[in-house]
Amino acid sequence: MTPRQIGPDDPALAEVLRLIQNEFAYMDGVIDPPSSMHRLTLDALRDQAATGEVWAIGIPPCACVVFTLRAHALYIGKLVVRADSRRRGLARALIGLAAGRARHHHRPLLELQTRVELAANQAAFEAMGFVRVAATAHQGYDRPTSYTYQKEVQP
Repeated sequence: MTPRQIGPDDPALAEVLRLIQNEFAYMDGVIDPPSSMHRLTLDALRDQAATGEVWAIGIPPCACVVFTLRAHALYIGKLVVRADSRRRGLARALIGLAAGRARHHHRPLLELQTRVELAANQAAFEAMGFVRVAATAHQGYDRPTSYTYQKEVQP
């Protein structure tokens, strides 16, 4: 399946939001503080599609990702693969897409964050060549709550 970019007026954005909400739901009670997914609205996703990029695989979407340009990197957010579509290389395909988009935008790095409690996510990103570069704390926390990972983009 080929990823397709979802524009701000694409009705598929509602399906992307539903996919994110459904697949991030398992984090409730696992991560602290709660996922930012709870604050994600359709309007916010529309804004992201207008100012950054939203990509999805499948109709209806079974995988998606959000890209944000930062000065030093292409930031990868809300990378999701539906449970019944995992282990088919979709996350790797979206990371490959991210590398292509980073090259397109002249960014030398991919960057993402994952929560401290999500060891399986950390292992998956490390298996795809990401390196942990920082630990950060959400406002009001005196312990690390997230890890930042980066991966160099090959020219």
